[in-house]
Formats: sequence, C-alpha cells, structure tokens
Amino acid sequence: MKQEEIKNLSLVELKDKVKEMTQLQSRLEFNHAVSASENPLSIRHNRRTIARINTEIRVRETQEAVK
Repeated sequence: MKQEEIKNLSLVELKDKVKEMTQLQSRLEFNHAVSASENPLSIRHNRRTIARINTEIRVRETQEAVK
C-alpha cells in the first residue's frame, strides 16, 4: 500500500486496515516459522505498511488534539 492510498483513507478505515494487516502479519510469520515461505520479503513489506498506517493514524490524532 502506497502512502498516497493511505492518506486517502478515513481514520476508521485506517484502524480497520491495521487490524487486518496485523492478522495477516501473524499468519505470515507463523507460516514462515513452520516452513519457508515463497516470498519472505512479504513479511517485511507488510510490517512496514503497518508502520506507515500507524504513523498516519498518529498524525491525524495529534492534529485533532491541537484543534
């Protein structure tokens, strides 16, 4: 997910996306621990996407607090 796509989502959609991506991350890590995954870089990509979304959520929450 690109930063542009993340900025276009609402706060509720972002929080839902974080839940979804976190569950996916858990499954990817578990499957990778059990047997080597086809694309181990997907774990890193997913982790970084979660971080981007969390950063955007934090930015929006601080902007609301300032207002």
